[in-house]
Amino acid sequence: MIEYAGPSGDGADAPVLLIVHGLYGSARNWGAVAKRLAKNRRVVSVDMRNHGASPWYNTHSYQDMADDLSEIITDLGGNVDVMGHSMGGKAAMVCALQSPALVNRLIVVDIAPVAYTHSQLSYISAMQAVDLATVQKRSDVSEMLAEYVDDPALISFFAQSVDVAAKRWRLNLEVLADQMPLIMGFPEVSGVFEGRTLLLTGGQSPYVTRNHRSAIKTFFPQARFASIKGAGHWLHAEKPREVIATVDAWLGG
Repeated sequence: MIEYAGPSGDGADAPVLLIVHGLYGSARNWGAVAKRLAKNRRVVSVDMRNHGASPWYNTHSYQDMADDLSEIITDLGGNVDVMGHSMGGKAAMVCALQSPALVNRLIVVDIAPVAYTHSQLSYISAMQAVDLATVQKRSDVSEMLAEYVDDPALISFFAQSVDVAAKRWRLNLEVLADQMPLIMGFPEVSGVFEGRTLLLTGGQSPYVTRNHRSAIKTFFPQARFASIKGAGHWLHAEKPREVIATVDAWLGG
């Protein structure tokens, strides 16, 4: 967990924004955005289970992740704003639906409360193909990943999850592969979150379409929609200034 102090210096009296990363990510991926948003609030960015510095478990369901978030939010004093991207957005949605008293406002970044038909297993295979025993520097990881992944941005993103000194992934790849159907899906969950909700999407991303709006509105009747022009699924990395401006304005409104 990484904390960024709010406007009061230590952030103790500032409103709290909890940032929840997506699949294969980490708290540090949101560092640039978190630092800028912390000018007006206390920002806390967390590593999800089986990612980063968080513990590894044999399960990775959205119920698991929502329970993890509920515990973190309770420790933070409850009733915080939550922003989740992709997998983290689904976990944040389940948390808000099941424990609405813990969530003040919700920002869901480029994901809908639905099951998706694609898989991320090819990326796990690519990461597992890296010969970590021979890795001396992070660029070695990137070179090996380039044999299996075409997108330079994704190669750099995945390489950040290698502990080069320890020659290990900071991702529980075996469990993430095993639990991929759950990660791509969305659990059967009841409840409605009546709080203010923002669906922030990439203008070029296919993850959230107009066909998803009825499902979103069923769970989140106060949902509003905003799109970042020219951005894909990783909009916080592609268009950080636009994301910061949009989130800051919405939270301040």
